Amino acid sequence: MATDKNNSSYLQQEQGYRDRALKMYPWICGRCGREFVYSNLRELTVHHRDHNHDNNPADGSNWELLCLYCHNHEHSKFHEHVLYGSNKEKAHVAATHNPFAQLKDLLEKK
Repeated sequence: MATDKNNSSYLQQEQGYRDRALKMYPWICGRCGREFVYSNLRELTVHHRDHNHDNNPADGSNWELLCLYCHNHEHSKFHEHVLYGSNKEKAHVAATHNPFAQLKDLLEKK
């Protein structure tokens, strides 16, 4: 029974910030730009930028509206970050090999 009560509490909290976010922001996915109308609004989700569902400031600064697909992608990136560390690319080292270094000499020999 405690699980049902906790689940119910979470669903109420979620519905509260979802309603507020839908009133604050245009019904457009913040990633792909897909527009939503009332008939497909269930596919637009509230994403917590810091991944903390308890962080719900009144100004909505921790939220962004994302479609189901973009929301899933954001959580996949976060999950990979947790498992494997930063997903930022490392700085590229400049190449020192020039495959065309001898090209001029080869062309002049013909």
